[in-house]
Amino acid sequence: MKLREHLALHKYVKLAKQVIAKRDIYRAMSDKELKAQTRHFREALKSGKSLASIMVPAFAVVREADRRVLGMEPFYEQVLGALAMQFGNVAEMKTGEGKTLTATMPMYLNGLAGPGAFLITANAYLANRDAEDMGRVYRWLGVSVTAGVSKEGQEDEDRDVDDIYQHDIVYTTNSTLGFDYLLDNLSGPEKPKYLTHFRFALLDEIDAVLLDMAQTPLVISGAPRVQSNYFLLAAEVIPLLQADRDYVLSDDKKKVWFTEAGIALLEVYFGVYHLLSAKWRDLYRHLVLALKAQFLFIRNRDYVVVDHEVKLLDITNGRELQGMRLEAGQHQAIEAKEHLPISDQTRSMASITYQNLFRMFTHLCGMTGTAKTDAAEFRESYHLDVVIIPTHKPNIRQDKPDRLFLDTEHKIYASVDMVKQAYAEKRPVLIETGSVTMSNLYSRVLLKAGIPHNLLNARSASKEAMIVKEAGQPGTITVATSMAGRGTDIHLGKGVVEKGGLLVIGTERMDNARIDNQLRGRAGRQGAPGETVFFASLEDRILLEHGPNWLKKFRRKYRGHAEKLPQPLTGHRFRRLINHAQAASERSGRDSRFQTLEFSEVMRIQRETIYRTRDEIQASQDLEAAVDKLLNRTIDEFLADHHQLNEDQLMDFILNVISAQLITDSMTIPAVEELRPRQMKKTVKPFLRQLMDQQLQAQHQLLPSQDQFDYFEKVSLLKALDTAWIEQVDTLQQLRSTANSRASAQHNPFFEYQKDAREAFHRMTGDFAQRAVKNLMLSTIHKNPNGSVQVGFPEA
Repeated sequence: MKLREHLALHKYVKLAKQVIAKRDIYRAMSDKELKAQTRHFREALKSGKSLASIMVPAFAVVREADRRVLGMEPFYEQVLGALAMQFGNVAEMKTGEGKTLTATMPMYLNGLAGPGAFLITANAYLANRDAEDMGRVYRWLGVSVTAGVSKEGQEDEDRDVDDIYQHDIVYTTNSTLGFDYLLDNLSGPEKPKYLTHFRFALLDEIDAVLLDMAQTPLVISGAPRVQSNYFLLAAEVIPLLQADRDYVLSDDKKKVWFTEAGIALLEVYFGVYHLLSAKWRDLYRHLVLALKAQFLFIRNRDYVVVDHEVKLLDITNGRELQGMRLEAGQHQAIEAKEHLPISDQTRSMASITYQNLFRMFTHLCGMTGTAKTDAAEFRESYHLDVVIIPTHKPNIRQDKPDRLFLDTEHKIYASVDMVKQAYAEKRPVLIETGSVTMSNLYSRVLLKAGIPHNLLNARSASKEAMIVKEAGQPGTITVATSMAGRGTDIHLGKGVVEKGGLLVIGTERMDNARIDNQLRGRAGRQGAPGETVFFASLEDRILLEHGPNWLKKFRRKYRGHAEKLPQPLTGHRFRRLINHAQAASERSGRDSRFQTLEFSEVMRIQRETIYRTRDEIQASQDLEAAVDKLLNRTIDEFLADHHQLNEDQLMDFILNVISAQLITDSMTIPAVEELRPRQMKKTVKPFLRQLMDQQLQAQHQLLPSQDQFDYFEKVSLLKALDTAWIEQVDTLQQLRSTANSRASAQHNPFFEYQKDAREAFHRMTGDFAQRAVKNLMLSTIHKNPNGSVQVGFPEA
């Protein structure tokens, strides 16, 4: 691995020198001559040349344009980072190394090929800011650019998506792009698709998107389901159960399941027989949801309650996840646990994970300050190598060893003592906490000590920009939830450098070393001094969930007797305790993300099949062959479901699928009761097919124009496909939830899900066929006086 990285970096060093060597050539050009290079590059691409063949001069051109338009010329290390990304890697560039400017080089190059180049940023504010600031360079060079997100005060619906995705370069967010993709594939035949190019995606903070948010699917929800009264019942009974007897919580506190004794108790409580049978499947599902809500979702860590609503938190930075809700009833289970009004449980209409969204791009790359710790996962899941880019100035930050204490109380007071000392010296301090609860606790302790400070967590997000801006000023104390994705604008005030720079105090180690490194990266930016230290205790979540077995006994032995131990703990077996626990947590996280990838792969295959079918229907000029297959399949499945067909069943099918208008006294109905199964298909199928052909011809007579009838057929099929797929997406969400609960019953959850999903997909295609036939046969067609036609489709 190290040899490959060395060879790759050596290759980029040579190319970077070639880019910089062209500086004098382009600096000597007039503005008009420099702008004309864009036209030359585009003509070269049209003539068959590749992007690689024009990469060096294109990078040199945009580098000079950056200097003229922005007053900033990318330095050597930034060129290295740009090259690493252009070759399909993750460029690890430390905080403050100018990643935003670095991106202008690959974005310009890929923008030359036309629409389909995206820069994915962390939030809408950054997307709008960078599209405007960096966009000045692209526009000056003649490459179109825009922000894909709504402006401040604007609704998402107000965006002109057709115009946005015609631009060469689009600055947007991962969620906006994902939702636009899903909505684009729910549009009708009268509206052509606007998202058709997935050429190049550059992800800023790529680890946050592809790793931290990998298990958060994007879901478009539709009409609400019928509300279940099981949520409140389940929430009332779960607190009555006993740990280890009725349910078991896994060592890492990330899974929970009922025991046999617990299931037996629940059967008695609800007065049901065989709770795990199909009859009581819905009740059992709600009990599992309530169990997870009680023990896996912790208030002020995973969510907060604001204005009588459950708001999810991003565990990597403590921010509220705006508009995000847990699916498959889990959100409602948490509401029931918190005794809040139960919100409508909506039906999932379309869904995609970030993993699958960005694997659609032919060229994927990214940049972040911390990626090396997860290099193996980037390579395995996304075929991306991590390339470490040297810093422009040497890093002189001091990362002090962890200080480990017996309990949380000793840890807090020891860390506050360090804060007091720094405050007395007027040195700025940034204190990171792992949850909203802990940030509030630190705030109270600091107030009691008479230390003024700023508090940044999910409850103060509106003040984030102001708080972060002040964090580097002399004497400023800032308490914040995890700093992943924050702090890019922390600048040191006057005299702070002389005091040793920003002091960063971590109050616990996070689940992943990468997140710890993001916190460390807030100090020592661009060669400035800084200091970081982590305070930890044996009661921290990472040690409770992933610590060795002997640690439980050790905690019990010395609980309440801390004076018997030297504080902080420095013995041999404590030195690597947290690192080992963190490594176990990282393995668990990788396994969990890989499982998500496995499950979402099933959804991806089905989704791509449906979307491909949808595109074929939209693009088709003649649907006669497709309609013929749907008619035959609908009849075949009806006959397969009715081996002992009687006349009432046959008439019911004709009335509800074909048309009531065709039934007359003169109609000769086959004597189906007298037919054997083998004779059924030979006799009944031609009869039904003849009726369908007659009804289809009758519909055609109401729409004599071939263009109008072709459009009617297209809309009928698309409407049926969309409805069937919406049902399937919702079914897959439910199956996923059910499959995970089977892990405790010695079943392979993925195998169970895969089998059930395959069967559900087959049923869905049959459902699509019947819905399409109903739309074709039973729709009412009314001609308006102005010549337009109004079509009323049958109820789904």
